[in-house]
Amino acid sequence: MGVEVYKGSTPATVMLASGSTYFKKELYKIHFKMAGYDDHDAIVECHVNGWYWGNLIFGGAIGMLIVDPATGAMYALDREVIIETMSKSTASTTSERKLNVYSLNDLPQEFRTHLIKIN
Repeated sequence: MGVEVYKGSTPATVMLASGSTYFKKELYKIHFKMAGYDDHDAIVECHVNGWYWGNLIFGGAIGMLIVDPATGAMYALDREVIIETMSKSTASTTSERKLNVYSLNDLPQEFRTHLIKIN
């Protein structure tokens, strides 16, 4: 993880490699971000492809130890379609922020209880 492989808008179709290097599976973090919504991450992991074990019958040691690990065919993504639901943000946005300045005489009573006298 750590290298950006795609940046864009949804919906999108992105081809992801399942293997990163020889005998090493890939791992992806998909970061969703949209104004007014909480950021959301989805993780896509890889697992050993069931057909990899078919090498015992069809491909032999060459397929198991050389071809599939080198091409990434040894692994498969744990999901092919990602559908995520984003939650509306509960944090206030800049446009919703407001600063009210009161004279001490005009300060509402519920705010006066929070005042601290500073000498």
